[in-house]
Formats: sequence, C-alpha cells, structure tokens
Amino acid sequence: GQCGGWYGAKVWHSTDKYRRTIYRCNDKFKSHCKTPHLTEDDIKEAFVRAVNQLIENKADVLDSITLLKERLTDTEDLEEERDRISTDLNLLADKIQQLIAENARVAQNQDDYDRNYNELVSRYEAAKTQYDKTCEAIQYRKARSRQMDSFIKELRNQDLIKEFDARLWGSLVDFITVYSKDDIRVTFKDGTKIRA
Repeated sequence: GQCGGWYGAKVWHSTDKYRRTIYRCNDKFKSHCKTPHLTEDDIKEAFVRAVNQLIENKADVLDSITLLKERLTDTEDLEEERDRISTDLNLLADKIQQLIAENARVAQNQDDYDRNYNELVSRYEAAKTQYDKTCEAIQYRKARSRQMDSFIKELRNQDLIKEFDARLWGSLVDFITVYSKDDIRVTFKDGTKIRA
C-alpha cells in the first residue's frame, strides 16, 4: 500500500503466553511505512467480504472477464511473428553455412569473410533473442488464459460464502494491498480489484 513493500508473518511475544502471529509490512522500519498490522482473521474477513462483493456482481464480472480474456490472451499475432522470425532464422543459418562452405572451397580475403560472418552471426543472434522473447510472450499469454479460465469456472460455480475458504483463496486471489485498517483491497487473478 503505502511504501510498496510486501506483508509478512511476524510473531509477537514468541516466548510467553501472549504469543501471537500478525502480518505487517516487511519494510515497516526501513521506509517508515504507516500501514497497520493485521491478524489472520482480519485478512480472512477482508477476503470473505471481497469475494461476496464479487459474487453479487457475478454476471457483469464474468462478461467483463470474458471480453478481457479474449483481448489479453490472444496469441495469433505473436504466433505469426514467431513464424516469421523462425523463417528469418533459417535463412540466416543457411547464409552462414554457405559463407563457411565458400570460405573452405575458395581462397578469399579473410577480413571480408570475417566481417560478413560477424554481421550474419550478429543478425542471427538478434533474431534469436527476438524469437525467444516472442515464445516467452506466447507462453505467458497461454498461462494467463488458463489462469483466467480457472477463475471464470470458479466464479461461475460459486455462491456467497460465510467463512474463509483456503481453496477459493488459492484459485481467486492474486494479492491483497493494505492502505489502512479500513482500506484493504483484494486483487483477484483476473485483475479485478475490490475494496473489502
């Protein structure tokens, strides 16, 4: 919330009968963060409130998520780019092999050969880097699509909850941001943010 640090579990009074686990900003004393500590019950209650708010607007949320999913997880453009780069990589590899074969067969100026070779290898490495980045982007979008499908399925089948459900927490919540004791925001895996 305030400083951007993550909350972590801390044990108060670890050696006496008042032992208690709380959650507070890990950077509280590094950056003078003013966010409060929370108990596990505070977090669970915020989760229940946020999930119920989400479920009350289930139809609208599902419509929005479905449209968002189509836009954010489409890989067609990336797959076309990957295929184009793959073709370029194959052409560059062939040119490098031809250059090496010609150098082995025919006596030529080695400075020219080295310059041509280094230029082709440099172009190949740049294309390979772009190819790898494109493949990573495709994998990320596919993983995001699976995550959103899971979220949609879970939300579609869910009714209002009365108590904390660890399974729901794992399938719906991405993270929680704490601004104050009364301003806790739950960010769901689809990107929806709800003030609990």
